[in-house]
Amino acid sequence: MNQQFNLTPVALELAQSTLHEHSFDQLLATVERVIPSDASALLVVQGEQLKPLAIKGLMPDSLGRRFKIAEHPRLKAICSASHALQFAHDCPLPDPYDGLLLAKTGDIPVHACLGLPLYDKNALLGVLTFDSLNANAFSSISTDTLSTLQTLCSAHFKTALELAHYKHHAQHSSALVQELTRDALTRDGGEIIGQSPVIKTLKNEIKLVAASNFSVLVLGETGVGKELVARNIHLNSARKDQPLIHLNCASLPENLAESEFFGHAKGAFTGALNARQGKFQLADGGTLFLDEIGELPLAMQSKLLRVLQSGEIQTVGEDTPKYVDVRVVAATNRDLKHEVAQGRFRADLYHRLSVYPITVPPLNEREHDITLLAGYFIEQTARKLGIKQLKLSTEAQALLNQYSWPGNVRELEHVISRSALKAKQSQWQNPIVSITSEHCDLTPQLSNTVQVNTQKTIHTACNQPLKQAVESLQFTVITEQLKQHNYNWAATARVLELDRANLVRLAKRLGIEVKKTI
Repeated sequence: MNQQFNLTPVALELAQSTLHEHSFDQLLATVERVIPSDASALLVVQGEQLKPLAIKGLMPDSLGRRFKIAEHPRLKAICSASHALQFAHDCPLPDPYDGLLLAKTGDIPVHACLGLPLYDKNALLGVLTFDSLNANAFSSISTDTLSTLQTLCSAHFKTALELAHYKHHAQHSSALVQELTRDALTRDGGEIIGQSPVIKTLKNEIKLVAASNFSVLVLGETGVGKELVARNIHLNSARKDQPLIHLNCASLPENLAESEFFGHAKGAFTGALNARQGKFQLADGGTLFLDEIGELPLAMQSKLLRVLQSGEIQTVGEDTPKYVDVRVVAATNRDLKHEVAQGRFRADLYHRLSVYPITVPPLNEREHDITLLAGYFIEQTARKLGIKQLKLSTEAQALLNQYSWPGNVRELEHVISRSALKAKQSQWQNPIVSITSEHCDLTPQLSNTVQVNTQKTIHTACNQPLKQAVESLQFTVITEQLKQHNYNWAATARVLELDRANLVRLAKRLGIEVKKTI
């Protein structure tokens, strides 16, 4: 028998939560009161893929995944529907969340699945999905209730997206709208994945300096994503429709460096059979990214000063100067101030390049971002290897979060690729391939933050009675594991090999705030 719901309280709650900082989480939580489930998700349409904005009951790395609509039949069906779509409990179509439910490991058994497409007139904005291990969980909800709920959620979602858009242009602070309004940032390798405070600061700095024409010097360790930062500076600037040209200074032969930068005329030197434009001419009107600028020979450094100051270049083999309008973004993993002090880098060039320096944080300082990045790389790797569903075990997530990542994001990407290949080989008959800690081939090394906290705890414990020292250690371990698992008590309990109820009771006794997850 279909059940009618009074949706007036839902409408009021959605209206009040529109301006809420976490409006997408609020939307999901509000709808869950009408459609309770074991797992739910709110996803936004980005071109040909869906990006999760809020989840409940799914593995934390789900937020880092990007679901290609064409590759997931159920999501494709929901996106093609005009009204709520409920799948039969014995529907043979694979579920995109197989293996990702916190309440269940492995294939999802016979279960209920419901999807709500969210529209603005005829334009699909996103979808709401609900999965329940109870095969009849959604059968009692009437068509009228679902239709009204779809209308309310669509209106709320549209308003939330528009407000985020306006906030972005007013405060240069919304990473979401960057993805919604610029198609280039939705492509593989174009999006900065992360929600840690240092990454939020980095994104804000990118948006701030992108609005200017200042030269930018991007600093950071190898593998942190300096080229990605340069790309985002360009794509957030007024030059985004103009070319972004890349030049690796470390690979330039010294005798050809000037030609690479400024071009050459036909016959300018032996082998110059045709005239050739340099990188500055190619980047005219756009941005030139000078990677590994610290490797540039001193002789060539002086020749960059004029173009940085006035835009004037001298093509090799020609007498008449030319003028270009180019924004320069340079990057290096060297300490250029030290290089200047040692006489290996020109001070005047350093100051012209570093009008606005940006430092990209290493991965071990990006709290909670490792799980999101792992989810992003897992989805990419699964596509490349032809794996139907690839997941990361809880133990493997813990291992990744405990490793120090000297190679930063690039090393994480390579570890995921290698681990997926090993997991596929050992589980080639399974529809769901799970990466375990054994596949990762990593030695746990605590990150800098965890090492400092652990050292402080040990130092404090040594000066306490035994009972108090044990409780201090328990407090630290439980708190760190909760942070790593986004305050998911079930996942934390599994890692600590405790019953969930016992863990919650112990946490209360130790004074750890018991947060409720949405």
